[in-house]
Amino acid sequence: MLCLGGYFSLLVVCLHLLGGSMETANEVDPYKILGVTKSASQAEIKKVYKRLVREWHPDKNKNEGAEDMFIKITKSYEILSNEEKRTNYDRYGQTDDTQPYGHGHYGHRHDHFYFDESFFHFPFNNKGNREFADSKYALHFNQYVNDVVPDSYKRPYLIKITSDWCFSCIHIEPVWKEVVLELEALGVGIGVVDVGYERRLANHLGAHRTPSILGVINGKVTFFHYAVVKEHLRQFVEDLLPQRLVDKVTDRNDFQFLNSWHEQNKPHVLLFDQVPVVPLLYKLTAFAYKDYVQFGYVDQGLSETANLLKQFNINTYAPTMLVFKESTDKPADIIQAKGMKKQIIDEFITNNKFLLVPRLVNQKLFDELCPVKQFHRRRKYCVLLITGDEESYTIGNQAFLTFASTNTLEVVRFAYVYQRLQQSLCDILLKTKDSTPPPPQVFILERRNPAGKVLYKEVAGGWNGTDEDKQRLLDELERLQKDPSILNYDAMLPELNNEFASMFLIRWIYTAYDYISEILDDILHNNWREMMPLLSLIFSALFILFGTVVVQAFSDSSEDGKSKPKAKEGTKAANGSPGSSSTSSRPPKKNFVEVTELTDITYTSNLVKLRPGLPTYHVFSSCHDRSLTLHFSFLNMDKHSAWMETLLEFAQDAMQIDTEEDDCDRHKIDYTGYVLALNGHKKYLCLFKPVYTGEEGGSSEEEGPGGATGGGKRSRSGSRDDHPPRRSTPRSRSTATLQIHHKLDRLGLWMERLMEGTLPRYYIPGWPGLDKITGPK
Repeated sequence: MLCLGGYFSLLVVCLHLLGGSMETANEVDPYKILGVTKSASQAEIKKVYKRLVREWHPDKNKNEGAEDMFIKITKSYEILSNEEKRTNYDRYGQTDDTQPYGHGHYGHRHDHFYFDESFFHFPFNNKGNREFADSKYALHFNQYVNDVVPDSYKRPYLIKITSDWCFSCIHIEPVWKEVVLELEALGVGIGVVDVGYERRLANHLGAHRTPSILGVINGKVTFFHYAVVKEHLRQFVEDLLPQRLVDKVTDRNDFQFLNSWHEQNKPHVLLFDQVPVVPLLYKLTAFAYKDYVQFGYVDQGLSETANLLKQFNINTYAPTMLVFKESTDKPADIIQAKGMKKQIIDEFITNNKFLLVPRLVNQKLFDELCPVKQFHRRRKYCVLLITGDEESYTIGNQAFLTFASTNTLEVVRFAYVYQRLQQSLCDILLKTKDSTPPPPQVFILERRNPAGKVLYKEVAGGWNGTDEDKQRLLDELERLQKDPSILNYDAMLPELNNEFASMFLIRWIYTAYDYISEILDDILHNNWREMMPLLSLIFSALFILFGTVVVQAFSDSSEDGKSKPKAKEGTKAANGSPGSSSTSSRPPKKNFVEVTELTDITYTSNLVKLRPGLPTYHVFSSCHDRSLTLHFSFLNMDKHSAWMETLLEFAQDAMQIDTEEDDCDRHKIDYTGYVLALNGHKKYLCLFKPVYTGEEGGSSEEEGPGGATGGGKRSRSGSRDDHPPRRSTPRSRSTATLQIHHKLDRLGLWMERLMEGTLPRYYIPGWPGLDKITGPK
């Protein structure tokens, strides 16, 4: 009885546990947990999922049930985001995952993503997992730069950043291993970077924390920011791929899709399958061969594809792949397999990645169609048709295609070019530069080196697509098999134009879009450390710009303060009509000399009442026009000749001016060309008199007192005793009259001595008044 009672108690406990598990499973409804309907789209589900994740994140929500609710939300999204699991749940109410949701603890957000510990075992110090990650997929810097980056233009890479002492890395190992085994079989590149050994590569990738997961495609690095579960990583790799790699084909657009081979110059491949979404394997294949083949997908479960299935007699029980070339009515090749593997698809696409007669649109295609072979037995020949794209060439082009489709020689490839698009190549082969397009012509080429050297032969008679043209070409090919020396011409071909190259503006827009998207993604996920170089550059530029503006502003204000005019009372007056000197309050001009008239107002303010410390001189001379100590003025002798005589009388003792002349002759002295340098404060003057050089009218040189003072060969001591009296007769003055433009010839030397301070100075007791002493009018 005790034994039966024990078994009965055990049975009750098992039934209770089983009932609890069934109750838990029945309570799980991903649609209810996420709060969406069964008709909700993937975009709506993803939007709701992001909102609930932010709301129930354990770091933000401190309620007791927040962790369990967060796990349920994640698992529900995992089911509904996968079309296969969602379909199974809608049909049978269950998924492939036999594990219940459970009530495990939620792992905190770590670095660029977060993980759920309830999904993992804890294989601490599990050497098998670490060896799985490190030995086979370990990346080094040179390997990444030389191999991974170029290969990322054909397939995406998923890279994990880890280290030996990263405890959090152990938690993601089971999921990482499962994802790697699945994605590598599909064609995704895998890499592992150990920060302890490859710090340089980690810094190059911008990964400064462990663990981190990132993707690389087309040389661009993108970080993974979501929960480390299998479906999220799979979706992350799928999101790395360009959007329109595969076209959805139905009965409505099948004709347009298949007939676009001429514009795109590519074969077209159609995959028929029953799943509503394009398989990831097919997307990866489309990305790997995007430069050669255009891919389309047909969902066999749609009613809009019934005609396509009937037209090509598709077996709906297994995926089927068809390749179409120039003919859109009948596929050029077909494969059908229940388990479509990557190796099978790659071999199928590789054997059909060119049209029967492709058009040479770039150098890369030319290199692959007509490769350079170094050995005689591996020679490849290219039959090239030079034609046009006008309607008149259609018959000949179609005949060339028909001839190529019947060719059985494996060493011969057929291609054609449009002359107007590849003019440089056609000019060399046709040996003409005439703008008038010649008739279509066929050439047989053999490439000898990558630099562009070819051996070729022109098929005589041109090409019009007639039976005679076909027979001539066939005869030449048969002769070529027996005697390759019939290619008796050689030439250096230029590189072909890339006819499909996008415009610079479009490439710039795409690059700017990718750059802005990357910045916004970094800001959204708070990767501030990764953005520090960019932020540092921006703030440095702003600081330099702001500092430059401030310094310039203060510099301009200081210069303006220095250049403000002051009350200047400098002195100097120049005698005669060309010039006389005085002071002025205005700064000198940069490009010209300002000369003002000496009047009673400027004479009194700027000379008689001159204060010390202000500009002293300003003399008429272009070589000293920027001096702040000089001011140029001129004296009108018709008005102020008496002032000149009075001034010279005050200084005649010191200057030793002629006194033997009578009064009747004194007023006849010509003061034109005299220059006076007047210092108003110290009451002295320096005198320049025109010097007679003897070049005018054959007269001899005359040096009067002014001449000796103004630049004759005198002593530079500056003493008044160094100037002995020198007289000139009226005859010498009358015969040695200078022309007006020669009177200031030696003023430059005098100005230099004035600035040096070596001229004699003649002091006067006081300045005569200019307002009272006026000449006759």
